Amino acid sequence: MDKFYGFDLGDAESAVTRMEKGKDAVPQVLSINDVKSFITAYAMLRDGRLIIGEEACYHPDAMKRKERFKSRFLVDPESTKDVTSFASGVLGELYLSGQLIQGEDCCFYIGCPAGWDRVAREEYRMIFEKTGYPPAKIISESRAALVSACQSKHLQVGYDILNKPVLVVDIGSSTTDFAYIMGGREVELKTGGEVFLGGGIMDEILLEESVKLSSNEKKIRKIFEESDPWHSYCDFAARKLKEKYFSDQEYWKENECTQSVSIHQGMMPVRLVLKMNEQIADKLLNKKVERLDNKSFREVFLESLKQAKEAITDKQPELIFLTGGVSKMPVIREWCRQVFPDAVVISSGEPEFSVASGLSWCGKIDDELREFKEEIARLVESSNVEKIVESHINELYHDAVEAMVEPILENVALPVTERWRSGAIEKLADIDVIMQDEIDSYMHTDAARQLLTKPVSKWLKNISYELEEYTMPICVKHNVPYSALSLNSYLSMSDIEINVEAKSLFAVSEITWLIDATVSIVIGLLCGGSGVALISSGLPGIVAGAVVSLLILALGKDKMQNMLLNTKIPGPMRRIIPRSYLKARLDVISEEVKNSLYAKLEKEKNEEITERLVKEISLQIETCLAKMAEVVEIPLG
Repeated sequence: MDKFYGFDLGDAESAVTRMEKGKDAVPQVLSINDVKSFITAYAMLRDGRLIIGEEACYHPDAMKRKERFKSRFLVDPESTKDVTSFASGVLGELYLSGQLIQGEDCCFYIGCPAGWDRVAREEYRMIFEKTGYPPAKIISESRAALVSACQSKHLQVGYDILNKPVLVVDIGSSTTDFAYIMGGREVELKTGGEVFLGGGIMDEILLEESVKLSSNEKKIRKIFEESDPWHSYCDFAARKLKEKYFSDQEYWKENECTQSVSIHQGMMPVRLVLKMNEQIADKLLNKKVERLDNKSFREVFLESLKQAKEAITDKQPELIFLTGGVSKMPVIREWCRQVFPDAVVISSGEPEFSVASGLSWCGKIDDELREFKEEIARLVESSNVEKIVESHINELYHDAVEAMVEPILENVALPVTERWRSGAIEKLADIDVIMQDEIDSYMHTDAARQLLTKPVSKWLKNISYELEEYTMPICVKHNVPYSALSLNSYLSMSDIEINVEAKSLFAVSEITWLIDATVSIVIGLLCGGSGVALISSGLPGIVAGAVVSLLILALGKDKMQNMLLNTKIPGPMRRIIPRSYLKARLDVISEEVKNSLYAKLEKEKNEEITERLVKEISLQIETCLAKMAEVVEIPLG
């Protein structure tokens, strides 16, 4: 994408921003009908033209006028037509002014309240698609406001916001939108996301108080009854005056804060003077109104803050980010500190444009994220991971042997020979098949897997360090933290889901050495070989010793061993070999067994199963990288 547009379609006012692709680019607020923040209203004129903004509120040739329709989107099917008409008017103005060019590679990111579900968001998106907008995506306005805050240079809070729990409070003209964001990710609040309380309530009170004080009260009320557009226009003027007053209350204590509106309805224009002072400011915040169930703005806002606090089941917010025109009021910060005393309360320099700017940023960030994922996909598809794994595979064999040989001797070889010793296994030759089955079963146990966890994790760290030579440049290019693609950041086996089964490393067919070694130990002990004398005291031992000696003399040691394999040796003779001798002998040969296995693995494993093992492990690592890339969100600061 070359350009990213942000469209903050508000219930009372709207704004459009545009951001070019490029490292140092920032969103620019576009002018619609020569104003950056324009009234969300449209009118159909007698000649069929569609106009939007302030002019739509009072144009004398208007056959149809509509405003404040976004707040009704979820409850009034007719509002879809109004959104469509207004969106069409904005699109037309952008094309007419040359700020949007047909066919250019661009996209639109359009805001919606955080409380809208997926169905509502998709219905909203379809409006813009059918209207002819370039590819559009619907983004939470709270999310966009947070992105704007992270990118704001004067706030200098980007990484703090991403690392701390944040409550975003977007105070619009009709709704107050709450969103809890943890680790840069938005978490839906159980409040439903939005509260039907906005700055419009205060605008209505200010307008009503000003009308009461006017010498033209009766004329103005009559005009308002006959003309909704003029009523809305004056309401808009009241909003601007309110924001002007609350942006510097100390100054207005000593100066007059007024605005004159000329209403052109009938033969002679009627003048309405809007006025703000401390007494009226107090009424805006504390006057009980019927639309709020006879509660004041202050009461409902504080209740909403408390509900949001109760709905947060994770860590309470350390930062509260305020956006929307009303957020300029110092008292809003005071109320937030009252409910969240430990949180830092911040807002942007131009809260009325923070959502629109954040939407443009979201478009640019998503585009970078797409490019980032494409580069990771190319890395996964290359042979680099396999090459790294293959170059270290012998280290894995070595570490696995160190971890597994003694437990196999202890948990498989010794119990099997003990079963032969007790008579449960008739012939030594039977040990071969039985031990194969026992080793196979043991390799599939959780115990075997746990034994491999430590050496495999250690081995994966070395793999990760080499892999970072490929992932780190990609992270740097797209401003992603190195840890986002580091296996070392996820090296708990359960987290990264890279499983190296003991069975894969030690297939039974490849460890006949262990079976042979175990049987040889038993035969050697029976024959009195390997430096262990088994001639015990007492008659049974003497008889057994004599028998063995005669057999060795008659047949020779090799033939004696072959014969013993298939002979049903009497129980007393088996028991001549104490269990402690068997265990001691297995302990003595463990190092010899390990060395034999190292040599066998290096010579035979590479040809027989190394290729398969490398592919399996590489595939798991590549899958892990892809998963990590999917959940990466490029830092917003």
